[in-house]
Amino acid sequence: MDTLILLRSESFVKLLEKMLYLSVIIGVVCLQGVFFTNPIMADDLKLAHNIAPVIDAQSIKEKIMLEISPELRKKKFDEMIKEKYPNAQIKDVADGVKHIKLTKYYSGRPVKINIIETDLKVASNLQLQPMLSSSEKLQSRRTISSIAKNNNVIAAINGTYFKPQTGVPLGTLMINEKIYTGPVYDRVALGIFDDGFDVARVQLKATVEGSGVKVKVDNINQPRMLSTYVLVYTPEWGKYSPYAPKYGMSLRVAEGKITKASANPLDIPENGFVISGPKKLLNPLLKDKDVKLDIKTVPEWKGVKHIISGGPYLVKDGEVFVDMTAQKLAAIGGRNPRTAIGYTSDHNFILLVADGREGSSIGMTLMELANFMKSIGCIGAINLDGGGSTVMYVNGQVVNKPQVRGGIPLSNALVLTELPDNIASEDIDK
Repeated sequence: MDTLILLRSESFVKLLEKMLYLSVIIGVVCLQGVFFTNPIMADDLKLAHNIAPVIDAQSIKEKIMLEISPELRKKKFDEMIKEKYPNAQIKDVADGVKHIKLTKYYSGRPVKINIIETDLKVASNLQLQPMLSSSEKLQSRRTISSIAKNNNVIAAINGTYFKPQTGVPLGTLMINEKIYTGPVYDRVALGIFDDGFDVARVQLKATVEGSGVKVKVDNINQPRMLSTYVLVYTPEWGKYSPYAPKYGMSLRVAEGKITKASANPLDIPENGFVISGPKKLLNPLLKDKDVKLDIKTVPEWKGVKHIISGGPYLVKDGEVFVDMTAQKLAAIGGRNPRTAIGYTSDHNFILLVADGREGSSIGMTLMELANFMKSIGCIGAINLDGGGSTVMYVNGQVVNKPQVRGGIPLSNALVLTELPDNIASEDIDK
């Protein structure tokens, strides 16, 4: 803690700033000296000077200071938000978190938009993650206020698509490095890392291995689409697995051992899972009854902590990119309430909801949404579940106007929540 106090003292920061600035200048001078005193390098440097910018010591110094000075970074964030949203209503949610309300007009008609923008290096006591409506099972639905109030959430929006009858998320969902559900139709997902974000069309790369054979797993905790698929059901699915498909079977696996085989629903063990699929694929696993489940994603996304899927893309590599047909999302076209997420080149994160289906706010098309996300600086952005699901929660209340007052019961949400005190203090000490 003494180190923390020293780092935060104004005199120490100013001293460190001078030292860093001096070291940058000395480095540049030394490099130039080496180049200009060497005839061959001098010629190369003159040529390079015509096609490349001179090293900007001031810019380097500023970037370094933003990394080591929370106060300076917060000031820059506040200034940037005011400049980016000049005609909006802006409220502080927390340090490094702003709530922006604005109205856009399309063909002379209004769309009311709510945005949360955050710099998580300033908001260092917060974390961004998906959150299920129930900590115990996937088959659950609750309002966003119920999800938020029980989990120290300061801001939240509705999450990925889900099966209305059960609440099971439809698409890839990973929370704290654990995959709860696999991808649907190879749809786009957003990965959250300790140091940034990424978007990609995510595929599952999973196998069960045992008795000298390896069987491909087609999905995890998702509704069956084909009788030929091999599916895995974990305890989060519920107490029992579904019936096996026609000409199929299910295998109960506890602590790496097959303990039961049946075509009927099997109870899912807390320390294992149930595999369900065609008999011809699963029968060979019964020889030794030892089974190992291996789950990866493509792209592999090393170090990813959370994944939330949606679709379609809105912004890809800094450009508008909407691929509705490829992701089998033609049904969500037209002008509707919308929910979207994205990130900027300096790793700010944006959560957005746009109200629709009413006179005071007509909703957005996907192309309008994509163009707007790009206009506010997103280099990567995806659409989430919209329509009746679209809802935003900030500091204890729903701030937009969903079709159902307070929002419909949801399967999951994307939230900004306070870190536990022990984790937050550990990060500060580091």
